[in-house]
Amino acid sequence: MREKFTVETQVKAKVKRQKAKVKKRLAFSLLPFAFLLLPFFFASALFISSQRQQLEIAGTVSAQQSQQSSAASNQAEPELTAIVGATLIDGSGRAPVRDSVVVVRGDRIESAGARRRVRVPAGARRLDARGLVIAPGFIDTHNHSGGGLSTDPTAATQISQGITTVAIGQDGGSEFPVGAYLSKMEREPASVNVLTFVGHATLRTRVMGEDTARAATPEEVRRMASLADEAMREGAFGLSTGLEYETGKGATTEEVVALARMAARHGGIYISHIRDEADLTFEALEEAVRIGRDAGLPVQISHIKLGTAGVWGRAREAVALINRARRRGQDVTADCYPYDAWHSTIRVLVPSGRHDDAGDVARALADVGGAANVTIVSCRAHPEYEFKTLEEIARNRGVSAVEQYMQIVRDGGASVVCRSMKEEDMRVFYEQPWVMVCSDGGIAGRHPRGAGSYPRVLGRYVREQGWLSLPEAVRKMTSLPAARLKLHDRGLVRAGRRADLVLFDPARVRDRATFQQPQLISEGIERVFVGGVEVWRDGKVTGARPGRVLRLSQTPPAPRAPRRRASHFAKSSGVLPAVSRYAPTRRPARSILKNSSTR
Repeated sequence: MREKFTVETQVKAKVKRQKAKVKKRLAFSLLPFAFLLLPFFFASALFISSQRQQLEIAGTVSAQQSQQSSAASNQAEPELTAIVGATLIDGSGRAPVRDSVVVVRGDRIESAGARRRVRVPAGARRLDARGLVIAPGFIDTHNHSGGGLSTDPTAATQISQGITTVAIGQDGGSEFPVGAYLSKMEREPASVNVLTFVGHATLRTRVMGEDTARAATPEEVRRMASLADEAMREGAFGLSTGLEYETGKGATTEEVVALARMAARHGGIYISHIRDEADLTFEALEEAVRIGRDAGLPVQISHIKLGTAGVWGRAREAVALINRARRRGQDVTADCYPYDAWHSTIRVLVPSGRHDDAGDVARALADVGGAANVTIVSCRAHPEYEFKTLEEIARNRGVSAVEQYMQIVRDGGASVVCRSMKEEDMRVFYEQPWVMVCSDGGIAGRHPRGAGSYPRVLGRYVREQGWLSLPEAVRKMTSLPAARLKLHDRGLVRAGRRADLVLFDPARVRDRATFQQPQLISEGIERVFVGGVEVWRDGKVTGARPGRVLRLSQTPPAPRAPRRRASHFAKSSGVLPAVSRYAPTRRPARSILKNSSTR
């Protein structure tokens, strides 16, 4: 037994010795490699030490930069304002929210709602707005302040109404090139936001010169379409026409469709002072609807009206015509200003264009209710006629109203205000969910609508006559035009939207401008903000000019919303979804009003 144990012990010892020899040989074999790697280990150690020192230095610099950045950040921190206690009418048409809080950070609305639900942030500037209404800034879909913004960039007559965004380039006339004009406005901003359409008459003049009293040739239409494409790429919101005016009335329907198709390609709309607003209003409305259908884009009827005795009282028929198109799925809307008088050139009164024909002139004056309804507001040859009626001027000179009209036209014409609409028709139009408020005025205009339109609706037609509820009137001034123009970040008092806001006193708001004093500032608009910056306060401009240039090509995407049936959407917002069923037709029909004359 002892022998066996000794043998086993010897075997184990031998194995152990052999393992030791193997390890020793392996170590000697690896020794050359160790010497080769030794420089690398030393270099690595030096590199790590160097990096550690650099990190320590960088940490010190970073801390210093962080402190500097924090200080700069505190200096450039967006202003924080809390408007407290107002009744919130958010632009949607919903019921007002009493005792609200609206928090504005920089140029955006941070939060809005009832005071019990919205916290006033620490350090916010508080504005006490008890007794006032807070609403989105008003968006004027038909404005003529383009030239006036150069002389009065603070736009007092506009912002004093609560207007924060103006759509110019109307009635077929616009600045061109569009891109150059918008760039100029960016360099020299105004107190209001500005967007523009490209004008059909402007395109005609650039291509046809003064020879516009005829239909354009196919080559001229092609050149106009190219210019329209250029304007749309530069940010125009669509094509505007003034087919009742001299430069535009020679155009065929097909010509307008061709240019409208170019606007459609870029997502624009067709906005039109239609071919006739008098005895041929219904034919002109049909033409506008057809242009939208054939070109495949939405239609906006500018300043919808019935302007002569032959169509007075027929507003419901005009509404029915448009509603038929809307039921077919076509997107047709309109705007309307709150006055029974229009403002244009005196030559528009005679639709035949025969201004030296006594019979035609007499019929034209009878159509608008007589010469007492025509007021001269601007006359270069006879400034003494200004703010007098045609009847008054004729009586003072001892001539007939017809003779007086012909003398003014011979001497170069005049700008007139003509009271030839009926309030009953205006009420029917305003009651439609797809009709929005506009001014059709502008800076330094000779019609009171340029200084009083929005307060007039709020005071006369909401508070005094009860045509509309206050939330519905505000919707027609804010979210409805915002939807029409695809201004998805404006028109509602909601978190994330642009802080274009108006504070007004619903018990005091009213227009003061008259036909004799058309520049008088309205009452009751207390404060106006554009992009979070106050531009109107205590009855005067602040001098701030935070207005932005808006381009259709740069409008932000629409917020996600649940899908709705078209009929419900039409009822609730007035603006229909995109009309895919009405793509441009291949074979245009004959122009309804190809050779018709206009008022």
